[in-house]
Amino acid sequence: MTTGGIWKHTPRDALLLVFSVAQFAVTIWLATAWEGASVPWRAGGYALLAVMMAYNIIVISHLFTHVPWFTSSRLNGLVSLLNSVNIGQSVQAYHLTHVRNHHRFNNDLKGTDGTTRDTSSTYRDGKDGEHAPLLPYVVTGALDSLIGRGREILYVVRLWRVGAGDANLLSLAARREPRRSKELRQVQADRAAHCLSLVLFAAISWQWTLFCYLPSFFIALAMVNVQNYYRHYGADPSSRATDSVSHYGRLYNALTFNDGYHQEHHLSPATHWSQMPVVRERRRGELDSRPRIISPVPAMLGFLDRRRPLLHHGTATGGAPSTATETRRRSA
Repeated sequence: MTTGGIWKHTPRDALLLVFSVAQFAVTIWLATAWEGASVPWRAGGYALLAVMMAYNIIVISHLFTHVPWFTSSRLNGLVSLLNSVNIGQSVQAYHLTHVRNHHRFNNDLKGTDGTTRDTSSTYRDGKDGEHAPLLPYVVTGALDSLIGRGREILYVVRLWRVGAGDANLLSLAARREPRRSKELRQVQADRAAHCLSLVLFAAISWQWTLFCYLPSFFIALAMVNVQNYYRHYGADPSSRATDSVSHYGRLYNALTFNDGYHQEHHLSPATHWSQMPVVRERRRGELDSRPRIISPVPAMLGFLDRRRPLLHHGTATGGAPSTATETRRRSA
């Protein structure tokens, strides 16, 4: 699906760009209005900032890492810079770790070496073939990300270049030139944009940066980890058609550009968000051929889905899932 002109796929991606620009503008406004603001106003600012960052990571930048919006690589590079500021981390690095790691290994179980190949797998710190407990997965992951971003600030001594200490990024970057150098330069530029934005925020209000931005950023990272956890909790990692969880609520998918079609996204990660319902119909036979999980609530609220089958138990024990009948009924 191509449209010609500046948009690579559809002018509807302008909505994603509008949100990106609006988020940056609102963030600056929140920083400038912090001094003398009331307690309720500040509480609202915390919540708004955390939700905007989490939404951008889960929806906006996630979609962009899979399907860039513009035909021009320069315009896509500028979007990467903008949203690196908005999400507090390099969008290009997000692309490398998410698209080339998560979507290659798809929340895999531990191997014979005692770990998972997907570095974000919910099984990575679990035991006996189980998911890691929710709270450690969410909090530890958020802390690791926060520490990683703090370490990147210190990379100013090498102008934020990707160095020997970035072994994971170096292993995920393209093998061939000039693509490899281009990707690593974009990571460097993204990091610089993020770190310089922190200088800007601190210049506007160091109190806001320290007491609002950083806590909100941590909360956003935790929210993203909750989302990822319940996108995969209970799913069967033995098949590409059952290794994640979808939610087909119309309102949620209208507000999140079809983010709920997560199983379909796993099957066809390079497909544009507007075509996810088409993927579901095209691959319905494959999707319906074995039990899979369809959640009645969005992943962020996955803890409310208390009747969710645990299909991974069948995978962990080498047997067939014992909840197949229930899952087929709920998937209809």
